[in-house]
Amino acid sequence: MQQLALIGPTASGKTALAIKIAQRMNAIILSIDSLSIYKEIDIVSAKPTVEEREGIEHFGLDYLYPNESFDVTTFVRLYHEVYNKASQEGKNLVIVGGTSFYLKMLIEGISTLPDISEETKNKTRKYLQNLQTTYQWLSNLDPEYMDKISANDPYRIEKALYIYLETSLLPSVYFKQFPPQPTITTPLPIYQIDIEREKLRERIALRTKLMVEDGLIDEICTLERKYSRTPNCMKAIGIKETLAYLDGIYDKKLLIEKITTNTARLAKRQKTFNNSQFDNVFKGSVEELEKNLL
Repeated sequence: MQQLALIGPTASGKTALAIKIAQRMNAIILSIDSLSIYKEIDIVSAKPTVEEREGIEHFGLDYLYPNESFDVTTFVRLYHEVYNKASQEGKNLVIVGGTSFYLKMLIEGISTLPDISEETKNKTRKYLQNLQTTYQWLSNLDPEYMDKISANDPYRIEKALYIYLETSLLPSVYFKQFPPQPTITTPLPIYQIDIEREKLRERIALRTKLMVEDGLIDEICTLERKYSRTPNCMKAIGIKETLAYLDGIYDKKLLIEKITTNTARLAKRQKTFNNSQFDNVFKGSVEELEKNLL
């Protein structure tokens, strides 16, 4: 079985190219995207429609409801599921998405965490009420581990607390005892879409305009009514700006400008991450990669 990964900033043309590749390779697609994984979040996630998928089976889309949380272990589970399916059906696998952090974790692996007791969860909640103090306390206990974590990263601080309170081991010691186990164990060719900044900005602006025309505001109204503003996904780019529009903070013109600007900033961060985190990547424009792959 062959597999490859296609990465690139948001709105760079990954979805259409991945579908062409999958058709030529007789492949299944695994999407690694932190917003497309949710059901009912369709327009703002730029999720490919059923028609756009052109009969290619996709995993990682419409997997969870917006009030359900997930982490990298969700994509580990999905990867095993789709890999086994592809193997059994004699198909290949294309991994595609903008959230390349999950791809990195599939390649490098994650450590198994201990089972967390209710007592530890309750203690952790109390510690997290004062994030700065807790961060300083953990930094004094385990500077080696905490140096890699931002003081404003509640998710990773929570993980450090869980490990220390449950096992009495410093996180740095715990991860040495339980090193990461890679999920993808065979060589994985990675193809990265390289696109000029101005061209990408134009694509983002056009996509944002089309999202609004296609019913973005109605979609966010429905999501807010069903799930409130509490779930993490309701803080995503495109959703938070639309909620501000609904609050009367932006008019429609400013709404489009804000989403475009924030999406362009996200694209810049994605490009920086991709350039720094992966080795031996095949880079090129959509046209160059398409020619190379097809």
